[in-house]
Amino acid sequence: MRILITGGAGFVGSSLAIALKQNYPSYEIFCLDNLKRKGSELNVARLGKQGITFIHGDIRSKEDFDALPNVDSVIEASAEPSVLAGLNGSPDYLINTNLFGTVNCLNYAVKCKANFIFLSTSRIYPIKTIETLDFVESETRFELTNNQKVKGVSSRGIAEDFPLDSARSLYGTTKLASELIIQEYNEFYNLKTVINRCGVLTGPWQMGKVDQGVMVLWIAKHFFEQQLAYIGYGGTGKQTRDILHVADLYRLIDWQLHNIDKVNGEILNAGGGVEVSVSLQELTKICQKITGKTIPINTVAENRPADIRLYITDNSKVTALTGWKPEIGVEQIVEEIHAWLAENREALEPILK
Repeated sequence: MRILITGGAGFVGSSLAIALKQNYPSYEIFCLDNLKRKGSELNVARLGKQGITFIHGDIRSKEDFDALPNVDSVIEASAEPSVLAGLNGSPDYLINTNLFGTVNCLNYAVKCKANFIFLSTSRIYPIKTIETLDFVESETRFELTNNQKVKGVSSRGIAEDFPLDSARSLYGTTKLASELIIQEYNEFYNLKTVINRCGVLTGPWQMGKVDQGVMVLWIAKHFFEQQLAYIGYGGTGKQTRDILHVADLYRLIDWQLHNIDKVNGEILNAGGGVEVSVSLQELTKICQKITGKTIPINTVAENRPADIRLYITDNSKVTALTGWKPEIGVEQIVEEIHAWLAENREALEPILK
């Protein structure tokens, strides 16, 4: 099999590429990336060591696709991933990358007659609707109840039939627009596609920032003994998310690559679910335990733009279709990221400190 991974030097793209090459040494894997995100340059050497071909290019440029070889499958993992992107300035890069870039990827896949696996986001679900959901406040977190007035949500989390009629951030909108276009290509160009709406992804080699990659950010701030803040919702740190280790995501993508006919045309939520979820307050305690360090954490009561109180993925559909479910728990995720920080401190300190 020959596979192109866009965003291939990013956290998710490089992680998928390396795992695929290790499990299928005979596969030819090409990684396309513009290296815009700080830290992605570190992954180029990692890809090369595995025998993966790195191509410096940009999905916004049609010409960059002309030089690419034909492949059997495309994994579209490129994105401007910040939920705050475009809110405080021009949205041009966001829209050109996350929407028009996806169209270029689709046209390339049609030319190659390649299968198309798209990494979307849970952020396609509208903010205001999520914020009106019924919840309870426990000692350390917010939790969804079964007493909901909208469909597609329960104590298990948010499902694929959750209502989509409201604003969701420019980032979420570009990904949802891409989903709609992918469905058209599936129907009218006979392109085999599957869309994965991923929750919070994390793991070693993620260059965490406050607006994207909060798990690594939280652990790194403890590791380097800097300060953090609980921002919004009263400043208690009870905001809750499910998290998914990139190795668990890999298992799903691996299955889809080799069973595309069984999920062709599907839209699937993929996250940690209730079982692999954590609040900021709970995450702080785990970080203290694993790093052995306690750092100052400020409190800011006011909410940030585009933030949500809690998000949990309901994986019922993807599990029923594929048998997949997450296996790596929160403590193991923190342990792995902490070990990665310790092992690569010199290279990571200028990026994450």
